[in-house]
Amino acid sequence: MHTVSPYELIAHRITWSLLFLLGLMAWQKSFAELRPAFASPRSFFLSLVSSLFLTANWTVYVWAVNSGHIIETSLGYFLAPLCNIAFGYFAFQERLRSLQWVAIGFASLGVGLLLVGVGHVPWIALSLAGTWACYGILRKKSHLGSLAGLTVETILLFPFAIALLLWRAHTGEGALGHASPLLHVFVLSVGVVTAIPLLLFAYGAKRIRMTTLGLLQYSAPTVQFLIGLLVYHEPFDSARFQSFALIWCGLVIYSADGFWSQRHVLLRAAGAT
Repeated sequence: MHTVSPYELIAHRITWSLLFLLGLMAWQKSFAELRPAFASPRSFFLSLVSSLFLTANWTVYVWAVNSGHIIETSLGYFLAPLCNIAFGYFAFQERLRSLQWVAIGFASLGVGLLLVGVGHVPWIALSLAGTWACYGILRKKSHLGSLAGLTVETILLFPFAIALLLWRAHTGEGALGHASPLLHVFVLSVGVVTAIPLLLFAYGAKRIRMTTLGLLQYSAPTVQFLIGLLVYHEPFDSARFQSFALIWCGLVIYSADGFWSQRHVLLRAAGAT
């Protein structure tokens, strides 16, 4: 869908996600779950801010992919779990073990080396990591369920999305009605493709620790990295390799620490029984 404007794609994501979510809520007869979002200024504000972080994340990602920066988007999502760890410490006072601090240190060194070796701030990666981690924090603070929360967010964004789509249709620049049948299928499918992973993320974010949430998010950036490297042959010089290697080391250290800690807890529980 690289021929479609990134901003139009975001508008399509919001519009068709909302239709999919409303249909899902109608099937579950759960529209009453939307009321708490508008019952207090705090709930409304949390939903509004989380929707803005989500939109910023989508926009940066779609623009970067369409502009040939798939590897840097993967870097952003490699950094996101470690941002979750750090934000979990500062926002929720979750205690970090020594190896977790070491993992964050490796990631910081990797970003610093990328800045020095490549000569520019990896703003795409930092933006994706920061907006996604902030979105996770706000979803964790929200009292709304995963389906209701995402539906409220898309409701708040819908007026802007539909206005953009109508304007592009009026000027003849929109994809709908001017693209191939296959592209129409792709554009109309972005709602389902977008909503399902976000529902699962929001469901998990409210039920597990932020540090655990960080541990579970390595597969997507790995696939993104391999697509950028092997399919689209994006540049990956020695400076980038060294930076990624440091970040990967941080992820390996944190993963090993998480598995060891979980095993220790299970062994203690088994001994107690």
